[in-house]
Amino acid sequence: MIVLISPISPEEALGILDCGVDIIDVKNVDEGSLGAQFPWRTREVVDLCGRRGICVSATLGDLPFKPGTASLAAYGVASLGVGYVKAGLHGMNTYEEAFEMMDAIRRSVRMVSETAAVVASGYADYRRFDGLNPLDLVQAAKDAVCDVVMVDTAIKDGKGLFDNLSMQELHAFVGAAKNAGLKVALAGSIGREDADCLFELDPHIIGVRGAVCAGVDRKTAISPTKTHEFVRFFHQTDATG
Repeated sequence: MIVLISPISPEEALGILDCGVDIIDVKNVDEGSLGAQFPWRTREVVDLCGRRGICVSATLGDLPFKPGTASLAAYGVASLGVGYVKAGLHGMNTYEEAFEMMDAIRRSVRMVSETAAVVASGYADYRRFDGLNPLDLVQAAKDAVCDVVMVDTAIKDGKGLFDNLSMQELHAFVGAAKNAGLKVALAGSIGREDADCLFELDPHIIGVRGAVCAGVDRKTAISPTKTHEFVRFFHQTDATG
């Protein structure tokens, strides 16, 4: 199980480069769950991580249904040298809209890179804002020839992944994605206490920020100590079965 940690700045990223993190995911928490970071900060993180051989992911934002805007943003992010381009499909609730968005994003990324993974991200709490059903997300990601499908939470009020989707729903999501040939990422206020459920679901990637922050708020700084302990716990538990 690959562990993804989401710093908001080059300084935060630098502090966790030696913590065993598999993917450094650059985001901007001031602009939402999957808020986009400025390109100059993202490029600096890419440069820092490249020296250590650590892969970088970058978010495009919690996006409205604007395929042209999203595809141009995807082209820009891919040009920064990231290994993953992640799009939050926030402002849409149909398969057709999700497919149009991800098809445009994937085509834009491929203009720049043949290897950067395209991530279609939906939201476990989609019912709270009339968002996209995760199973429609999987179908759209498959048909748009994406690489990874993910669910996070849009509303950060203490209700996480497992508060918004049942284990039955999560098994259906993970199973559908794997059957479609997609890698699976799970995020949304998850922590070490969710380990049993996460290992049962067996995603390829788990993503966190709040669980490794120094304070109780995800907008506080990431703690290198917490990050090291979190990564070591999931890597060791995964290795021992």
